[in-house]
Amino acid sequence: MEEVIAIFIPIVAIIVSGGALVYALWAQNRERMAMIEKGMDVSEIYKKRPGNPNSAAKWGFLLVGVALGLIIGAILIHYTALSEPAVMFSTIFLFGGLGLLIYYFTIGKKNGKPE
Repeated sequence: MEEVIAIFIPIVAIIVSGGALVYALWAQNRERMAMIEKGMDVSEIYKKRPGNPNSAAKWGFLLVGVALGLIIGAILIHYTALSEPAVMFSTIFLFGGLGLLIYYFTIGKKNGKPE
């Protein structure tokens, strides 16, 4: 019975995710069509949003933090009595969060409004 449930979990997750995406696109299309029917200006919808020039740095700090978390977690599991998967997950989240904090204090504060 557990094998059947284990097989259906990813299948259901993919179907639900796809359905949510299709529904979001359908709702967005209905909203735009209603705006066009009412004669509203829809040019604002299609304008490109300005990107953050520092987003690559933010992702870089985050991924370096996650990599450090993986390395430190593997070291802790190998050299200590800690063998729980929670050790790996906690170090990944800890160092990923530290990477984002380092981004905020180095680059984010310079811009005045961090992303």
